[in-house]
Amino acid sequence: MDAMDVNLPLIAASDATFPWLSLIILLPAAAALVMPLLPGDESNPSPWPRNLALGVLAVDFALMLVAFSRHFNPQDPSLQLVERLNWVPAIGLEWSVGADGLSMPLVVLSGLVTMLSVAASWKVEHKAKLYFGLLLVQAAAQALVFLSQDFLLFFLAWELELVPVYLLIAVWGGQNRQYAATKFILYTALASLLILISGLALALSGDQFTLNLSELAQRSPGGTFGLLCYLGFLVGFGVKLPMFPLHTWLPDAHGEANAPVSMLLAGVLLKMGGYALLRFNVQMLPDAHLVLAPALIVLGIVNIIYGALNAFAQDNVKRRIACSSVSHMGFVLVGIGAIDALSISGAMLQMISHGLIAAAMFFVTGSFYERTKTLSIPNMGGLAKVLPITFAFFLTSSLASLALPGMSGFISEITIFLGITSQTTFTTGFRAITIVAAAIGLVLTPIYLLSMCRRVFFGPRIPALAFVGDMNPRELVIGLTLLVPTLTIGIWPRVAMDVYEASTDALASTLSTHSLIALHNLLPLG
Repeated sequence: MDAMDVNLPLIAASDATFPWLSLIILLPAAAALVMPLLPGDESNPSPWPRNLALGVLAVDFALMLVAFSRHFNPQDPSLQLVERLNWVPAIGLEWSVGADGLSMPLVVLSGLVTMLSVAASWKVEHKAKLYFGLLLVQAAAQALVFLSQDFLLFFLAWELELVPVYLLIAVWGGQNRQYAATKFILYTALASLLILISGLALALSGDQFTLNLSELAQRSPGGTFGLLCYLGFLVGFGVKLPMFPLHTWLPDAHGEANAPVSMLLAGVLLKMGGYALLRFNVQMLPDAHLVLAPALIVLGIVNIIYGALNAFAQDNVKRRIACSSVSHMGFVLVGIGAIDALSISGAMLQMISHGLIAAAMFFVTGSFYERTKTLSIPNMGGLAKVLPITFAFFLTSSLASLALPGMSGFISEITIFLGITSQTTFTTGFRAITIVAAAIGLVLTPIYLLSMCRRVFFGPRIPALAFVGDMNPRELVIGLTLLVPTLTIGIWPRVAMDVYEASTDALASTLSTHSLIALHNLLPLG
C-alpha cells in the first residue's frame, strides 16, 4: 500500500495488517484513563497504580520489540508500518503514524526508559494514581511525537507531553519545584509558538494546503522563506535539545525533579529536540540547512564547552549531571551541522547513547539520594565503603559518559569527529577549529565527572552516612538494563547503527543533491 496516498479514509498499514503503532501509542493512554478507578488513596496506599503502570509499559515495550523486529526493515529508508485515519477532516487533521530509521530507535529508547522510570518509582505513595497516570500519558505522548506523520498531530503530541512533565516536577519535586516547573513550561510553551508558526507557514507555502510531513518534505522551500522557517524550528526545538542560550531551564528542572522524572527528561525529552531537528530542519529544509549548518556547528561547540565549564560550578550532583547533558547534546548539534552521512549517523548514535547513560546516572543518583537524603557534593564522602555496588554503577556510567573506549559514548563521539574530518564542504581551518574545540570538551568531561566521583565516594566518611544500605535486587535490575546496552553498543556498534543508517544515509544524500544543485546555479551559464 502506498504510504503517500492522502485519500485513505481508514487506518491501513504499509506492510502489516495489524495497527502496531496505534496500539503502542494508545495502550498507555487507555491505561491512564483506568487509573482513577483503582483502589487506594492517601490514607490507604495501594500498589495497584504502580503495578498497572509497570505492567502496561512492559507490554507496550514488548509490542515495540515485536513490531520492529518482525515488521520493520531497517534497510528501507522510507516510512513503514504506516497507519492513517481522517480524524478531523475540517481542519486537515489526520491520525497519521509511521516509522523509519530516525524514529524507530528513539521509540524503543523512550519505551525502555519510561518503563524503568516506573520501576524506579517503587516507593512513590503520595497521589500515586495521579503520578503513575501522568507517566502513562507521558509514554503515549512521547511515542506519538516520534511516530507522527501529520504536523498538527505532531504538534498536539509535542504540547501534550509538556503537561505531565510540568505536573511531575511541580507536585513531586524538591523545595523549589514550583519555580523549576514554571520555568520549564514557560520556556517550552513559548518555543512551541515558533514551531506552530513555522509548520503552518510550510503547510500554506505550496499550491495545496497539507499537513503531511512527507509532502512537506517534498516542497523543500529555499530563500528567505526557508531560512525563516528553519530559524523558527531551530529555536523551538533548540529549547528542548537544549541549545545554548535556551538551556537554562534544564539544570533547575533536574535539580528539583525526582530521579525517575530526571530519567525521562534526560533519556527521552532531550532526544525529541534532536529528532525534530533531523525531521524538520534537515529533511524538510535542506537548502536552509546547507546555509546555516556552520552556525549549527558553532552552537554545538558552545554547548560542549559551556556545558562542561558550567558543570564545574555545580555542587549538586543532579545539576552537575544536567550541565553534562547540555555538553553532550552539543555533539548532536555538531553531528547534524556537519552534513555528512557519518556525522549524522554519529548524532543519532549520540542520542541513543546519551539517553541510556544519562538515565543510568540519574537513576543511580536517585538510589543513593534515597539513602543519604542529600545531593550536595560537599556533604558527602566515603560512600564507596558503605555503597560499593552503587559506586560501581555510578563509576561505570560516568566512564561511559566521558567516552571511555568500549562504551557507547566513545563510538558516537568518535563517529562525529570522523564525519567532520571527512567533510569537504567546509574549509580545512573551520574543520580543524571544530575538532580542537570539541576535543576541549572531551578533556573537561572526565575532570568534572571523576572529581565528582572522588568527592562523593572517597575521602573522609561523613558520620551520618556510615550506615546506609546498598542497592537492592530491583535497583540492580534497573541499573543493568541501562548499562548492558551501553556496553553492547560500545563493543558492537552495528547493533544500533544498522537500525537507522539507511535513513541517515538518505538524509545525507538529499543534502548532497541540494548542495550540487546550489553549486550548479552559482556557475555562469554558457
